[in-house]
Amino acid sequence: MGITVSGAGEANADPDMVEIDVGVAVLADTVEAATRASAERAEAVTSALTAGGVRVEDMATTEYTIRPEYDYSSSQQRLLGYRVSNTVRAKLRDIASTGPLLDSIASAGGDETRVNGLSFGVADETSLLAKAREAAWNDARTKAEQLATLSGHTLGKATSITETVQGPVVPMPRMMAADMAMSEGASTPIQPGTSSVTVALQVEFGFRE
Repeated sequence: MGITVSGAGEANADPDMVEIDVGVAVLADTVEAATRASAERAEAVTSALTAGGVRVEDMATTEYTIRPEYDYSSSQQRLLGYRVSNTVRAKLRDIASTGPLLDSIASAGGDETRVNGLSFGVADETSLLAKAREAAWNDARTKAEQLATLSGHTLGKATSITETVQGPVVPMPRMMAADMAMSEGASTPIQPGTSSVTVALQVEFGFRE
C-alpha cells in the first residue's frame, strides 16, 4: 500500500548572460560583389561585438548562405541579384551592455544589419534547478504527509520519483521597432525579464507499518 502525489516547484533568477543572433544580409548584382560586401560588413559587426565585450570564444557562425533573389511582381521573374547572409551567435556576459552593443552593431553593419533574436539566460543553471527541485520535493512531501494523516496512516519512505523539468524560461525582451531608432545620448532599451525553472515531481510513498 502507498500513496502517490505530485509536487511543483519554481525558482527564479535575474539573467546574467544574453545570446544574440546577429549578422548581415547583402544584395548585389553578382555573387562576387555580394560575398565581398558581406565579408566587409560581417567583419565590421564582429569587430563591434569584440569591442562591446564579447569574447572571441563566445562567438560562432550559425548561418552562411548565398542565393539568387527574384522579383515575381510581373508576369516574368526578374533576377534582382544575389543575397549573401552571414549570421553569428554571440554570448554577452554583461547584461547592462546589451543596448549599447546592439546600437554599435547597427552602426557597424549599416542597412544590411540583421538581428534575429535575443535569448537571456543564467550561467549557473544547476543552482537554479536545485532550488526548484527542493521546492517541488517539499510540496510533494507536505501533501503526502497530510493525506497519510487523514487516512490514518504514517508516511513512509519514497519508493518512486519521476521528475519533469521545464526551463529555464525567460520572457521575450521588449525591443520594438521604434526603440531601435537611436537618438542622441540614448541607447536601445532592453528588458531582460526573469529566468525561471519549473520542476514537477510525481512521488510514490509507502506507509510505515
